[in-house]
Order: sequence, then C-alpha cells, then structure tokens
Amino acid sequence: APASASAPAPAPPSLLADAGEWEAYARDEDELMTEREDRLYMDEEGNAVQVETCVLVGVEDLSAKRRYDRRGALSLTTGSPGEEAVHFTLEESMAEMRDLIKTAGMEIVGEVTQRLNEPNPRTYVGTGKVGESMEMLQQRGTCTVVFDAELSPGQQKVLENTYNKKLMQNDWNLEGEEGEIKVIDRTALILDIFAQHAKTREGKLQVDLALHEYRKPRLTRMWTHLERQSGAGGVGLRGPGESQLEIDKRLVRDRIIVLKKKIDNVQKQRDLHRRGRANTGLPVLSLVGYTNAGKSTLLNYL
Repeated sequence: APASASAPAPAPPSLLADAGEWEAYARDEDELMTEREDRLYMDEEGNAVQVETCVLVGVEDLSAKRRYDRRGALSLTTGSPGEEAVHFTLEESMAEMRDLIKTAGMEIVGEVTQRLNEPNPRTYVGTGKVGESMEMLQQRGTCTVVFDAELSPGQQKVLENTYNKKLMQNDWNLEGEEGEIKVIDRTALILDIFAQHAKTREGKLQVDLALHEYRKPRLTRMWTHLERQSGAGGVGLRGPGESQLEIDKRLVRDRIIVLKKKIDNVQKQRDLHRRGRANTGLPVLSLVGYTNAGKSTLLNYL
C-alpha cells in the first residue's frame, strides 16, 4: 500500500549514519563535569589531592553603575549609540569569579561583599571589610584571598602588608613563610588558568611574558629583603651598591626582552606555516572565546 501523504519521508541513509556517529561521540554533560572535577582534584593515580582554599572578596561599585547609566541616557538623548560599555552586577561578576576559581583548582570557603560609592584607593574595600575577611581567613584556616577586581600594585602591597602584619613583625623575610596570606586579583587568577592550560610553545611564551609584565610593578610586595642593599661586589667593592629590588627589576626586565625576541621568532615561523596552508587551499577553523567559556567542552563533543 502506498505510504500516507502525511507520513514523514524517511531520512537518507547518509544522515542516519551521521546521526549514529554523532551519538557515539556525544557525551553526557554530567559525565563531562565529573571528568573535569576528577582532573582538578585527583592525581594521575586517582588519589585525592589537597585543594587550595580561598576567601572571595567583591565590591559593588556604585560609581561605575552611575557612569554606565549616564552613558545610556546620553545615547538615548542624542540618538547616537555612543561608547560601547558593559556593566555587570555584583552577583554576575561574583558568579563568574566562582567559575574561574573552580577552574583554577581552588575551593571557596567564604565570601565578603560590600557596596561602595567609590572603591577605597588604598585597600579597594573598606578597612572594616579587610578586618572581616582577615577573621574569616583565620576561622576557615585558609591563606589565600581572591579579589574580584584588578588591584593596582599599591593596593596589593597595602593589602599584603595588612594581612601579614603579625608575620612581618616576627620575621623580616616572609617569602615562603608558612601562614603567609596571598592576595590574588582577577588578572592574576586568569593568568594562572592560562598557565595551567598552555600547551604550545608560543602559548607558554605568551603566558610567561604576561606573568612577567604583571609582576614587574609588584616586585616590592611585602618582603623587606627586597629593599636591602646588595653586597655582591665583594671585598673592596661593598657599599650602598645596587639594592636587591633594583636587581630583581633588572632581571625581570631582561627576561621580558628575551621572551619578546622568542615570541617574534615563533611568529615568523607561524607566518611561514600560514602561507603554506594558504597555498594548499585547506580551510582553517579557529575556536575563540573568553577563558572558562566552554571551548574545551565543545571540543570534547567533536
């Protein structure tokens, strides 16, 4: 008997084969998340590893919201689109930071938030919230505090000195000291994620360069030994000489120059390979997205 007119036409065998092949490679989202957590919290032998804990600090900058509202009102009045600007609420920004912290392999044990007309120029948050976060660090037994902002070198130095005030009074050299509280901002967290996932030679060089550029203005930090005078000249050449801080800055500056030269050489090689691919006529696809946007998850499905 002829098939009914309303019955759908059977799919071509090629489409059915493609669908079966896709289902064979498709993976359940829960399975992907379980595998990702095992990769973060389990070693190669399947043993649980100690996870670094942290306290997350965020500020709702009311001045930034007012500037965003004024730009929107001005664009409506003039009829022009004006400057493109994006404003994230405190909860949106904190939700993103929670995902970034999890991707970096840390665990949040506490959160501190504050609404401010203007962020504190010295400590980003108010002195009361600095004390509250310090108490939380002591209560939860963690030595890492993450700020949902890009801290200036001055703000980071003041915060590190404040959090480690007692340790500084007991020992002038805190580098590697047990109980030292680390202050990490959004930029440092993202750079750490990039460093964990960099695979290619160019990628590792780019991350190394970004880390040195980030650390260069933050060398002073809280370690007093960086301000001591160097006696490397030996007998007859001692004196004020070059401070340890200047030596560190010079070493970082030299390292940056070397990294830039290496990246230039790698980019020249990439240009040659790119021209070779263009001559063959093969298509090249790129997957671009912000960190933690799901690029690796998408590749796992392909």
